[in-house]
Amino acid sequence: MRMEVTQVLHMNGGFGEASYANNSLVQQKVISLTKPIREEAITSLYCTTFPRSLAIADMGCSSGPNTLFVVSETIKVVEKLCRELNLKSPEYKVFFNDLPGNDFNNIFKSIDSFKEKLSDKMESGVIGPCYFYGIPGSFYGRVFPNQSLHFVHSSYSLQWLSKVPEGVENNKGNIYISRTSPSNVVKAYYEQFQRDFSVFLKCRAEELVEGGRMVLTFLGRKSDNPCSKECCYIWELMAKALNDMVMQGIIKEDQVTTFNIPQYTPSQLEVKLEVLKEGSFAINRLEVSEVNWNAMDECNVFEFESEMNESLSDSGYNVAQCMRAVAEPLLVNHFGEAIIEKVFSRYQEILADRMSKEKTKFVNVTILMTRKG
Repeated sequence: MRMEVTQVLHMNGGFGEASYANNSLVQQKVISLTKPIREEAITSLYCTTFPRSLAIADMGCSSGPNTLFVVSETIKVVEKLCRELNLKSPEYKVFFNDLPGNDFNNIFKSIDSFKEKLSDKMESGVIGPCYFYGIPGSFYGRVFPNQSLHFVHSSYSLQWLSKVPEGVENNKGNIYISRTSPSNVVKAYYEQFQRDFSVFLKCRAEELVEGGRMVLTFLGRKSDNPCSKECCYIWELMAKALNDMVMQGIIKEDQVTTFNIPQYTPSQLEVKLEVLKEGSFAINRLEVSEVNWNAMDECNVFEFESEMNESLSDSGYNVAQCMRAVAEPLLVNHFGEAIIEKVFSRYQEILADRMSKEKTKFVNVTILMTRKG
């Protein structure tokens, strides 16, 4: 059974225990780390174009506090510039894009309180008029009209591929690239990333105005080796949980063999090469950062406007819940719902054991680009 990624891939919606809204603190930390890059992008964009109407797109927006956090930050930067330059605030057109299965309702239910909070934080208590739109559809294709956007943001979305690569049937015992994957599997994943990211760049180049900015953050890697532990380990441990269940006779071996995660975690160089090859964008900044797997580590370093439960300290539980919020729809589609609790219970045990013995971090690759004339 072939997975239709556009139909299946979405983060867990709502506000339940396994929801993305309550288990996306890792992603929120990454958004905090990349804040200076977004501020640079918005400041340089606004001070060179002074648009009366500013169109912002968050691509792969998901739902929960992170989505509105980025928009709030962006508007605050522009409003501050307007006060300093004695200019009238622009109107804001904010577009939330994700696949059709995304919980868009969650976003729209939060908008009124978001506007109130944002106005309260402004010195004048007034901001330019804001208009919000939900845009369902894959960003590996055109989503917006020609030259209709000023700023595109995407965080922790572009590592997801448009589909599972062809020809990875011999990736036995694995659910993603692994240190035991045959070379043809690694090659297939990289080539799928190249195709997808190239299409993404081409489409955004047509949708952005000349001089428009784009800030993209990938879950990535530092190493040149796509099988390095820093990017594959989290899925290797999930594969271990699934293979343990094969040994117990709970699931069949061929179910694991035919399940592959549609993801690729690129290196800095791989991202740069595709941008240079496509040719529509100038690279302003390209940086790498790290965050701990367990989002509760160093939590006091970051300030978030979030209702997440920060009292949890069980690292295995935290990381298993984070991964469940992301991967559960894919697993349910392939294995069925009956095994989910057992999978994540076993996964939690494995994670807790490994994390007690070694330091585990996610690597992020962030790029700031300007649309060439």
